[in-house]
Amino acid sequence: MENKCKLNHPVEDVRNKYESQKEYLPLDMISSFEAFFTHEHTQDILNDVFHLLKKYDLSSEEEREQRNKRLYMVLHNV
Repeated sequence: MENKCKLNHPVEDVRNKYESQKEYLPLDMISSFEAFFTHEHTQDILNDVFHLLKKYDLSSEEEREQRNKRLYMVLHNV
């Protein structure tokens, strides 16, 4: 079972995490993130995106693929 963080991450934390991981993300995801930050989101979405980005650079290729799928889903259904 996945451990869920009990902290709520404000949009500033999510943006900072994104900026720190940006160079590791697929290029076509960058514009989606820029659009994402122009809208307000629920706390659940912010927390989810934060945790998908957390330690992204240290993830295995397989783990990155799983995270990318979830990120695309969140970013394109918002």
